[in-house]
Amino acid sequence: MIGQSFSLLYAMKKNTAEKWVQERIRKYGPVSKLTLFGTPTVMIHGQAANKFLFTSDCNTLGNQQPTSIKRILGSRILFELSSDDHKRVRGALVSFLKPEVLKRYVGKMDLQVRMHFESHWQGKEKITTLSFNIVCSLLFGLDAGERRDRFVEHFQNMIGGMWSVPINLPFTRFNHSLTASSKVQSMIMQLVNEKRTAMTEQTDQQGQQQDLITCLLSTKDEENNMNNSELLTDQEIVDNVRLVMTAGYDTSSILLTFLIRLLANDPVIHASIFKEQEEIAKSKTSRDELLTWEDLTKMKYTWRVAMETLRMIPPIFGGFRKALKDVEFGGYLIPKYAKLTLQLTHSTENYTDFLIFWAASLTHMDESIFQEPSKFDPTRFENQSSTVPPYCFVAFGGGPRMCPGYEFARIETLITIHHLVTKFTWKFSSLQEKPSSTTPTPLSQLLGKGRRRSHVLQLFPKNEL
Repeated sequence: MIGQSFSLLYAMKKNTAEKWVQERIRKYGPVSKLTLFGTPTVMIHGQAANKFLFTSDCNTLGNQQPTSIKRILGSRILFELSSDDHKRVRGALVSFLKPEVLKRYVGKMDLQVRMHFESHWQGKEKITTLSFNIVCSLLFGLDAGERRDRFVEHFQNMIGGMWSVPINLPFTRFNHSLTASSKVQSMIMQLVNEKRTAMTEQTDQQGQQQDLITCLLSTKDEENNMNNSELLTDQEIVDNVRLVMTAGYDTSSILLTFLIRLLANDPVIHASIFKEQEEIAKSKTSRDELLTWEDLTKMKYTWRVAMETLRMIPPIFGGFRKALKDVEFGGYLIPKYAKLTLQLTHSTENYTDFLIFWAASLTHMDESIFQEPSKFDPTRFENQSSTVPPYCFVAFGGGPRMCPGYEFARIETLITIHHLVTKFTWKFSSLQEKPSSTTPTPLSQLLGKGRRRSHVLQLFPKNEL
C-alpha cells in the first residue's frame, strides 16, 4: 500500500524530488511501475509523455488523483472527472476564469493588493498570505474578519496533508487534514446557501455574477432549461471551490515567493522589472488610479521573468491520470486495472485503477530542450511559440488540459510585483542558499517570521527612506 510514497514525500520535503525521479529513471528506465499514496502507478516522462497525457481523448485517459487528494478535496473536483462531466464542470469554471471576464476584475484585484500591503506589509516583518485574501475576496466574496480568519486556519490545516499516505488514524497528518476539510466544506456550503438565498431575493439581475460561487450558481443546464436547473450540483460546487482555493493559493504563493527571492538577489533583473513597472506607474494621473487590463499587457518582461521562474521551480511537482482501457506508450502496455497484492477472493474487487504519474521538472530541466537549464534566462520566453517546443513547458499543463486558472494567476502575479517594486525595497534576513521547499507551502511559512521558517522578508516603503 505504501510503496515508494514515503521516499518521494521525504524527497519533496528536502527539495530533492527531481533528483529522486531522475535516479529512478536511471535505475528502471523511462517507464517504471511503483506504488504511490496507496495506488499502483506507472511513471512516464519526457516531451512525448507530456503530449500523450495532454492530448489523449477522454476514452483513453481519464482524470484521477491519489486517494489522499480525492478524500481531502472531494470526489467531484475537476481533476477527478472525465468525459462529459469534466467538460461540464470545466466549462462552468472557465465561464468565470476566462480572460474576457477577468478583465473586469483587474481593478478590484488591484484594490485588494493595495489594501493588503497597507494593512499587513508596510513597516512589518511578518508577511501574511496575500494569495488567500485575493481568492477569498474576489472568488468567494468573503471579506476580512473573524469568519475569514477561521477559514484560513481550517484551509491551511486541510492542504497540509494532501500529499500524504492515506492512513486515517488520529495521529496522522492525513487524519488532521480530513478533519479540517470537513470544516472547510461546511463553511463553503454555508456560503453557497447564503448566496443562493441572496440571488433569489435580488430583484436587480445585474451584479449577480460578482464572484465564482454566484457565477456557478447562475450557470444553468441548457439541456434542461425548462426546469431552470443549475448546471452543477452543490457537491460539485463545494468540491471545486476547494480545488480553486488550493490551486490559486499554492500556485501564486509559490511563484511570488521565488520571484521576490530572485529580485532580492539579482539587481539586474530587479532594475529591468522596475523600469517596466515605473513607466506604467508614471502613466497614472494619481497614485490612487487603479491598474487596468491594458496596463497588464505592457508587463511583458515581468511575465517572462515569472515564466522562467515557473520553469525552474514549477509550483506543482507533477500530476496523475488513469488508463480507461489498456493503452500502449513507448513500447509498454499500461493496463486499465492493476491486480492488488493481497487477494481474498477472485472477484473484480481485487483490482484497482492504474495511475499514470508525470513530473513537470523533467522537461523543464532537460538540456536537450532548454540550453543551460540551470541558468536563469527570461529571454527563453521572448517568443515562446518558436523557442519552446510544444509540451515541454507544462507549469500550467498543456493542450485541452491547460489549467483554467492560468489567467487568474498571471493577473495576481503581475499586480503584486507592480506594487512591490514601485513602492517597496526589501531584504532577506537569515537567507539560505537554497529554498527549503518547493512543495505547495503557505507563503507565510516560506516568507515568515519564526525559528522554523527559512527566511524573513523585511519590506521598507520607498517614501520613508
